[in-house]
Amino acid sequence: MIWSTVLAAGEGVDEHVISRVFLAIAIVIGVARLAGAVAKLVRQPPVVGEIIGGILLGPTLLGLFPGDLDELFFPTDIRPFLTVIANLGLIIFMFIVGLELDGTLIKGKERIAGVISISSIALPMALGSLLAIYLHRSHGVVDGEDVKILPFALFIGAAMSVTAFPVLARIMIDRGMYRTQIGALTLASAAVDDVLAWALLAVVLAVVESGTFLTWEFPQIIGFSILFAVVMIAVVRPLLARLVPAYQRAGRLTPNLAAIVIGGFLLASFVTSGIGIHHILGAFTFGAMMPRRDAHALNLEILERLEQVTVILLLPVFFVTTGLVVDIGALRASDLGVLALILLTACAGKFIGATVAARSQGVRPWRKAAAIGSLMNTRGLTELIILSIGREAGVLDDRLFTMLVVMAVLTTVLTEPALRLFYPDRMLARDVAEAQKLSLGLEDAFRVFVAVDDPADAARAVQMGCEIVGDERPSEIVLSRLVELGRTPELGGTSARLADITASMDAMAVLEQQVTDSGIGARVLTRFSSEPTRDLLGQAEANDIDLVLLGAGDSLDPGAAADELDRTVVVHGVPDEDASANRTV
Repeated sequence: MIWSTVLAAGEGVDEHVISRVFLAIAIVIGVARLAGAVAKLVRQPPVVGEIIGGILLGPTLLGLFPGDLDELFFPTDIRPFLTVIANLGLIIFMFIVGLELDGTLIKGKERIAGVISISSIALPMALGSLLAIYLHRSHGVVDGEDVKILPFALFIGAAMSVTAFPVLARIMIDRGMYRTQIGALTLASAAVDDVLAWALLAVVLAVVESGTFLTWEFPQIIGFSILFAVVMIAVVRPLLARLVPAYQRAGRLTPNLAAIVIGGFLLASFVTSGIGIHHILGAFTFGAMMPRRDAHALNLEILERLEQVTVILLLPVFFVTTGLVVDIGALRASDLGVLALILLTACAGKFIGATVAARSQGVRPWRKAAAIGSLMNTRGLTELIILSIGREAGVLDDRLFTMLVVMAVLTTVLTEPALRLFYPDRMLARDVAEAQKLSLGLEDAFRVFVAVDDPADAARAVQMGCEIVGDERPSEIVLSRLVELGRTPELGGTSARLADITASMDAMAVLEQQVTDSGIGARVLTRFSSEPTRDLLGQAEANDIDLVLLGAGDSLDPGAAADELDRTVVVHGVPDEDASANRTV
């Protein structure tokens, strides 16, 4: 429908319409950047500010001024073009959401993450479906067409069940929660939730398209969807794996490689749109099929290439196309009670479902379980996408769409203060210390601090540390690895960063076992760092270290380290000498 409208509108487009599109985009970009900056000042993700900015550019704010400024800046004849731009932004965003999914985030937590995810989807789905029965009486007719109760109920339930994985991951990085067990568990649960929610949406869209389970059209859509998934897994994923050696040979993301990726997710979007389960699911699936093994640099460069145009241009246009439909001032007095009921259902379903499931899986105390429940209530842009699909499919009228958009914004805004209420900074700091075992050191022990650059090549350094300790008891070897954080792209990249930490911890566990097998106590410190040299010295100082063991290639100057710490510093693997050589400062 969108594409045919635009093609029809594109016949004989004059210069005036084109210039108005450019003016509208310029306005949207300026407001989005300003609103995002304001959101960051009040501890909210920038995307929240950009969503609110898009809403304010519609009748909610501009429509209140004389002259209908929303119609003046965004006239009807340019809106089809803005819609295409917005949908391109959604396709790229959904590709990145799929790209962000990484199985290493779930490794070792499959059972508990699965229980939390299923519970945090099932309860809001059930409560949302019950609420839909009540809402259907006053919102069951859209543009003069009756909406069947089954697709209406399923869609409202699905809308209540979503968690915005990218926004959740961003909040966790901003607060440093990735360094705690609760943070890792929440991220794993959200990753499972993301997959289940989009699979659920595919089924719901099949029902919406067919109208019921009982027609031939429904099994046809499901059958083609399954066939699409099988082809993506069995054919497309192995082909995409060839991108990694091609990228490594070129040493960069070449135009040809970028064209394969971009053309691929656009083609996948076309296929799922033809199937009847919406084009965004094709882009999401293609992103999920991207290679993970040895592909971190490739995926990060793809993300960085797509980020600027998507964050600055495409997604803000989506926010304003949504805002042009949202008119909060047009809500009736009776709608405020309905809005309160929607908010209660959305918050209670996600929070109770995730919190109770976390408690049942042994998360203690209840405040930590509540922190998981609070984070799983994050909806953000992901919810807006689903609601826009519902309105486009004729399931939601404008009033109900407005109330659900308000719910999406408020639940996301409330996530950060709720998280600080249940999981305050003092508790977070204590858990970080516990996760790193900083409080479990031996009181009077001979400690050797081993700085690990690459865990795969650190076995010799660990062995040397054990040899230095010798028969000294009590003793302990502290293994430290700092992963340089660098810049995290606005659009994504958070799960890739967190996956780095997860992989690092797994590799460091092998080195820890090597130490304990020697009968020596061991502790592992691993985390992100924007200033590795400073933090490495800080760790050595804080842990009452007797001797520091550095690699010859470490950026830390051994002489400066010895002077600052007033400790012996041993440099191993000195270049151009025997592999066992070392230098003591």
